[in-house]
Amino acid sequence: MKNYLTLGQNDVKKAAKSLKDGQLVVFPTETVYGLGADATNQRAVARVYELKARPQDHPLIVHIASVDQLFDWAIDIPNYAEKLAEKFWPGPMTLILKKSEIAKDFVTGSQATIGVRIPSHPMAQSLLIEFNRLGGLGIAAPSVNKFGEVSATTKEMIDIEIANLLTNKDLVLDGGKSSIGIESTIIDCSNKIPTILRPGWITEEMITKFLDFKIIDLKYKSSIKHSGSFQSHYKPKCKIILGQEPQIGDGMFALSKFKTPPGVIRLGAPRTVEEFARNMYLALSLADRKKMKNIHIIPPEGKGLAEAIRDRLKKASHT
Repeated sequence: MKNYLTLGQNDVKKAAKSLKDGQLVVFPTETVYGLGADATNQRAVARVYELKARPQDHPLIVHIASVDQLFDWAIDIPNYAEKLAEKFWPGPMTLILKKSEIAKDFVTGSQATIGVRIPSHPMAQSLLIEFNRLGGLGIAAPSVNKFGEVSATTKEMIDIEIANLLTNKDLVLDGGKSSIGIESTIIDCSNKIPTILRPGWITEEMITKFLDFKIIDLKYKSSIKHSGSFQSHYKPKCKIILGQEPQIGDGMFALSKFKTPPGVIRLGAPRTVEEFARNMYLALSLADRKKMKNIHIIPPEGKGLAEAIRDRLKKASHT
């Protein structure tokens, strides 16, 4: 039975107080919904790992209210990382840096680095600002789903298993549909040259153009563990099939320029790559709700955001 309380914008202060008291708060970001805990509270963070069935050595991303707080969580911050933060925050970008003393092993997966970002969703920003006003340093928040499964981009998509484990002291903030719909770009800034570990809305081209020097590309194999680094991830219960003709009764998700074969159930026809990203996880969730066995997806071509979409689909379809 779901016994958590859903709140709106006017209840952000209540949610921040709940976090400070050691409870969990589900909140929206522009990428996906997060399962939030006080990043300095070991017991609260442990509940996040438990509810998600997340490996203990898999680090969490810490969400902060301002660039100034970056210096609470990280040390030896390269100049280029500060520039990236000033340029792309608030926004869908996570920076991985050498951790400070407050970044404990229970949130970093015992690594020497910490992932940090500032979300741009207005409700997330309000929550972080209020949490900071109460003395909170950051909110550790992975996506609100069982580990390796489809991320939620609406309140209604919150994993039933997780929802049933939330208590009446835990809260859910309803901020509507996530505007981007896939997880943040992750950039390793712990070395002299930045490395994209996970593609996202902030693209390699945007970063290279802004910094005016070449960065290490996505083919680089990093030893740093980070969100989305497993070969199999973002998986629905149904089977994802890429690049094959769908059969009668199968689901289909593709750009609107692709026609729906007879007898195939169309789960979305986005007109742009941005719309594709925004609705992709919704389509996967819908396929599961309809108890479909197969969903055929035609990934968009090209670089930038299309690359990030293909990254998610490659992992979601991995067998």
